[in-house]
Amino acid sequence: MGRVADAALAAGAHVTGVIPESLMQREAGHRGLTELHVVKTMHDRKRLMADRADAFVALPGGIGTFEELFEVWSWQHLGYHDRPIGLLDVAGYFAPMQAMLEGAVGAGFVTRAQMGMINVCADPESLLDMMAAKAARADAPDDFRRI
Repeated sequence: MGRVADAALAAGAHVTGVIPESLMQREAGHRGLTELHVVKTMHDRKRLMADRADAFVALPGGIGTFEELFEVWSWQHLGYHDRPIGLLDVAGYFAPMQAMLEGAVGAGFVTRAQMGMINVCADPESLLDMMAAKAARADAPDDFRRI
């Protein structure tokens, strides 16, 4: 995430970081961000990020990425938010997960409508266009913006 933050900062973007105290102590957080919020717990981190997010985009990552992706996806399914969700599928990273989820559809555990909540694309620009178009169709809040 540090490289993404550095690239965004270099491009002139406003970059906000949210990190729990325990990780801040271990990783020393990115101190060059526009804003850095140090919160008590991971739950506080996710709550603050979700409250401030216009959309959710997962890049290739590990268990934390998967956990946060599935949480915002289930929140959307439950009606807690209507903001777009995207997967930036760099080099087919998410293809095995998509195959697993298609298996869940076939087994009746995930619906086609639930699968449709996730936008997947390998090109960042196209992914953001897909998400913006879906947000517009869903009568999303006017504050959705491409970052």
